[in-house]
Amino acid sequence: MAEQIKAAKALSGPKDDAKLTETVLGLLRQVQKGGNAAVRELSNRFDGFDRDDYRLSQAEIDQCVNSLTAQERADLDFAQDQIRNFAQAQRESMLDIEVETLPGVVLGHRNIPIQNVGCYVPGGKYPLLASAHMTVLTAKVAGCDRVITCAPPFKGKIAEKIVAAQALAGADEIYCLGGVQAIAAMAYGTETIAPVDMLAGPGNPYVAEAKRLLFGKVGIDLFAGPTETLVIADDSVDGELVATDLLGQAEHGPNSPAVLITNSRKLAQDTLSEIERLLTLLPTRDIAAKAWEDCGEIILCDSLAEMVAEADRVASEHVQVMTADPDYFLNNMKNYGALFLGARTNVAFGDKVIGTNHTLPTDKAARYTGGLWVGKFLKTCTYQRITSDEASALIGQYGSRLCLMEGFVGHAEQANIRVRRYGRENVGYGMAAAPRSS
Repeated sequence: MAEQIKAAKALSGPKDDAKLTETVLGLLRQVQKGGNAAVRELSNRFDGFDRDDYRLSQAEIDQCVNSLTAQERADLDFAQDQIRNFAQAQRESMLDIEVETLPGVVLGHRNIPIQNVGCYVPGGKYPLLASAHMTVLTAKVAGCDRVITCAPPFKGKIAEKIVAAQALAGADEIYCLGGVQAIAAMAYGTETIAPVDMLAGPGNPYVAEAKRLLFGKVGIDLFAGPTETLVIADDSVDGELVATDLLGQAEHGPNSPAVLITNSRKLAQDTLSEIERLLTLLPTRDIAAKAWEDCGEIILCDSLAEMVAEADRVASEHVQVMTADPDYFLNNMKNYGALFLGARTNVAFGDKVIGTNHTLPTDKAARYTGGLWVGKFLKTCTYQRITSDEASALIGQYGSRLCLMEGFVGHAEQANIRVRRYGRENVGYGMAAAPRSS
């Protein structure tokens, strides 16, 4: 039976979701009604950033790209190559199909790119330029016609590295705009910003709530909350490695869960000791220590099967597997955003450079969805074609009877008229044969 070596604290009181929702709704309505003027007022209020036009000019974009050092440009190019290559392989795996299911009955589907996509790149606390690769590049590989981006200013100025990453990824329009006002401007449109069909990218709780409230008016990639990490480890690794991987993600924020599942009591104790030591050295220790204190867990299990069961219960965004047989977890786990198999890889590789997408499900959403990938930017749309009279009459006879079983007389007549026109025997397929509704 699983044992809690360290439990997360029960956070005091429920989250005030109603107040957050009310605040975000008010901001969305303000932009919906006020357009550019509302966007400018909110950007001034929240970011202290004022412009007549928040779209960056080509000269400003070029300046951001040219500000990169040679090494920074090479590093960005390398990361984007990895992400593009994997997204391209994913796209090539998604085939259009056409199949003759019965003689004369042809069914198919096409994978159609979403036309207009808005990508949000957070940059208030950290300039998360990697989010530009993950959203813009993936959408462009999918074939989306127009991909626009919004990122907030960083310390009151245009976030040059984020802009450079967006431009190199292929963004068609780049805006220095953050928060709910950016999400609302992309979804509703303004006098100068054409609306999008889908929103993608992570953000703070206000951005996440704005996307949730706008879902339906536009599509969204997924609901993303605070970063989560789960390490699954046995005595094939040591406490320093485990502690490093836990704290490396805990620095995202004070509400970022970091969990260890292990079958080794010694590793559990060693990890606790190493966390204490590393927190004296880590520059981001104030954030990481709070996250570990409030949201950190260590769970001791008796068997690999129990470790899998606990991991599926946690359903973490990131799962780092460092065991003698990591493939056991690959083959048996069901609920996770992304797996990082073996001690040679880690979550930071996935966040920044290795090629898989880092926009992943949180808050147990891994039970029902995977992360952002090229398929999220495609619509799989079906079509049908009947190529012979015999096939039309055959499907029509079945269709008519099935429609009448549900009481849809008009539906049945759509089938009946095909039977009468294309079938050799048309007796009994007409409006007179359909039962009248009471």
